[in-house]
Amino acid sequence: MKKMHFSMGDKILVTTKDDNIQGIFIPSQNQKNITLKLDSGYNISLQKNNILSIKLLQKHKQTQQKTSKAQFDKDLPTIAILHTGGTISSKVSYETGAVSAQFSAEDLLAKFPELKNIANVKSKLVANILSENIRFHNYNILAKEIAEKIKHKPKGIIVTHGTDTLHYTSTALAFILENIPVPVILVGSQRSSDRPSTDAAQNLIHAAKFIAETNFKGVAVCMHSSSNDDSSLILPPCKIRKLHTARRDAFKAINSSPIATINNKITMLSKQSEPKGDFKLKPINENLKIGILKTHPSLYAKEIENYKSFDALILEGTGLGHIPIEKIDSKSSENLKIFNAIKKLAKKIPVIMTSQCIFGAINMNVYSTGRKLIQAGVMNNLSDITTEAAFIKAAWLLSNHKKDFLELWNQNLRGELNQRILPSQYIKHNDLY
Repeated sequence: MKKMHFSMGDKILVTTKDDNIQGIFIPSQNQKNITLKLDSGYNISLQKNNILSIKLLQKHKQTQQKTSKAQFDKDLPTIAILHTGGTISSKVSYETGAVSAQFSAEDLLAKFPELKNIANVKSKLVANILSENIRFHNYNILAKEIAEKIKHKPKGIIVTHGTDTLHYTSTALAFILENIPVPVILVGSQRSSDRPSTDAAQNLIHAAKFIAETNFKGVAVCMHSSSNDDSSLILPPCKIRKLHTARRDAFKAINSSPIATINNKITMLSKQSEPKGDFKLKPINENLKIGILKTHPSLYAKEIENYKSFDALILEGTGLGHIPIEKIDSKSSENLKIFNAIKKLAKKIPVIMTSQCIFGAINMNVYSTGRKLIQAGVMNNLSDITTEAAFIKAAWLLSNHKKDFLELWNQNLRGELNQRILPSQYIKHNDLY
């Protein structure tokens, strides 16, 4: 086969030993393969040594989308949109397969024209990273940018974010932005914005509508309420979890209720408390090391000991808050070593129990295992805080209230704790289908 001279976006016909495949040429880092974007939108990679011939069908012609300057409407509120990455702010070209970031106000209004009738939009890129790569310093940067935007007195702020760690970030902002005087709504997208089934537009538009039409103050999350495009939910920042890898309604309230539903109208479902003091920015110490260890069968003491240089450890136990610490036969002596390792670690750092169960609260008073863990110094009994919220709360308290850590841990500071869990706050089977 002769050396190829194709550019991104060229339409080509590839003949292999088994088939003729037509698609858009996409340069590949793997020099042994050639990549095509098919009409379906999916990519296919073909090994060059299986290719008999390649024919150019059409050269790609570069076109540039025209955008008009965003017009200011004095009768509409102003919303600042801060971008941290994720699919919601990017456009995937079916012609080339390339992903282009679109972060200007003009780009957003061209992509989501409904926003023009809701608010004046101010847009800024804060970061463009996959959400799994976020670290504590990213929370601080984002929080500082939000604080800066508040000085210009917008009606509210939207933060676009990848969905994988969105619930960590919403919790972090809820703690860092103490007594925030405006709404800060995080939105994500489960489906790429180039797909007909994308949820990006609805989530963003409904977040803007919620800001524009309510007096809500605080941090929240806006995502689809079902797999259909019928409505969205405004969810509490510290009581949510991503429960599905791909569904558009993946985010659900945990031991809590949504703040509001949005469709043609906004229906408030739970009352939110007003800020009780001056707005303060209380960042997280970026050098803290907070661990999360999930208990499992055949656990080893070494796994506990690995956290001896950390500042806190979240133990995600089974059921009501258990971890294997009892010797029951000659083969389970390691469990005693685990107990001793926990007891030793708890004298140095906070060791905080949560449950692998998504819903409900832990109760280490019920069984002997739990009572022994309490005696060993394990914290958080009778709490329904999620593992993720416990991770963020521990980091924030150690950063801002280290001397009062034990006293403040059991206080409900940002809606992360419930005194009582209602039967209606458990996910219903019908909610998932």
